[in-house]
Amino acid sequence: MKGRMKGNAGRGSQLAYGTFGIKSLDSSFLTARQIEAARIAATRFMKREGSLWIMIFPDKPITKKPLEVRMGKGKGSVEFWVAVVKPGRVMFEVSGVPLETAKEALRLAAQKLPVKTKFIMSRDFQA
Repeated sequence: MKGRMKGNAGRGSQLAYGTFGIKSLDSSFLTARQIEAARIAATRFMKREGSLWIMIFPDKPITKKPLEVRMGKGKGSVEFWVAVVKPGRVMFEVSGVPLETAKEALRLAAQKLPVKTKFIMSRDFQA
């Protein structure tokens, strides 16, 4: 079932492991490919320093019927997997790197995603 993405994120709206993170401002389906592209962009910029946590997981199957197939005959096969992201959901977290490095790495990761994002940092961060 596709379902409806109304309201804000019920959980996952606070930083859990990292010092810095990016938070979603829109609701959307993020495909596994988009999440992986964002992960690669962030880790390449950080040059494998520090730690990166992916706080979303694509656990919803999206099905499609082949082109030019008549209606009926059951549901289509699984085409790809998505993560449901609502406003306020923390998607990526980073720690163990300086503020400027984390900001740029997460900016590059956010460019790969189809949602508007916001850079956040933990309250106990000392600059």
